[in-house]
Amino acid sequence: MGRTAPDVPALNGQRIDKWLWHARIVRTREAAASLAMSGHVRVNGQRVKAASRIVRAGDVVTVALGRGVRILKVAGFAERRGPAEPSRSLFEELQGN
Repeated sequence: MGRTAPDVPALNGQRIDKWLWHARIVRTREAAASLAMSGHVRVNGQRVKAASRIVRAGDVVTVALGRGVRILKVAGFAERRGPAEPSRSLFEELQGN
């Protein structure tokens, strides 16, 4: 039946592919999953081997993109992908780009 509350009112972790997509690091979730599985993403210095890898607030995500490397600190999560401006609050850019 119907839900009385959102699925996850306060997320404390999220799949890396969903997080990369919600944070607008990549354009599609499929691209995020491919990026994660290709070995171009690291979480806290460890190479990600699966798109299902969970990231938590405070984790440092290193992403090697065609145009450079971005080092991001996970600051939060979103239940849905939204506009670009609020998406920037999901991470803190440490270096790169």
